[in-house]
Amino acid sequence: MLKKPLLIFIVFSSVLAFLFFFFPINLFDGKIVVENGLQSYTADDNLSLSNFIGIGIEGMNEQGIVDFYLTAKGVILAFIYILGFPGLLAYRIYLKNQRL
Repeated sequence: MLKKPLLIFIVFSSVLAFLFFFFPINLFDGKIVVENGLQSYTADDNLSLSNFIGIGIEGMNEQGIVDFYLTAKGVILAFIYILGFPGLLAYRIYLKNQRL
């Protein structure tokens, strides 16, 4: 298995995506929109990717949170974690196999 960089990329990327989407790890920069009666404001917060599939949002309605989204920095960070690191690992394995 260590001789196939594409397989390692797919497996490692899938494992990281599973971790980030199914466990509430508040790691990614985002914004939340809060409504308190008559006023509405946007606040910076760290979000988890699991919030976007409905995990961990049970208490948000009680806090007045009506919307949340990732900033550009949060999207880039998610891209780097889910595709970048596995890509670098697969590329390193590919280069090592070329030397053999």
